[in-house]
Amino acid sequence: MAKRLIPTLNRVLVENILPPSKTISGILLPEKSSVLNSGKVIAVGPGARDRAGNLVPVSVKEGDNVLLPEFGGTQVKLGEKEFLLYRDEDIMATLHD
Repeated sequence: MAKRLIPTLNRVLVENILPPSKTISGILLPEKSSVLNSGKVIAVGPGARDRAGNLVPVSVKEGDNVLLPEFGGTQVKLGEKEFLLYRDEDIMATLHD
């Protein structure tokens, strides 16, 4: 049974990007190598309303790679995959190539 989770308000569903355990040439990387805590945005909510009632949209979109805080987020498990649910203001930055 496939389920689709659509966040409410200004929440963002993120899938963690796991760092590679070895290089293309086969060299094993240490577990504590310097990597960013990053993820890929899977789904976003419509946004939250300000005090005047105007809709403030979420600052990221589906498919963006984002920098995440070291702690926080709510773990969500859908099927065999695990995701994290963050508020828009908790996401630290977007990552670009």
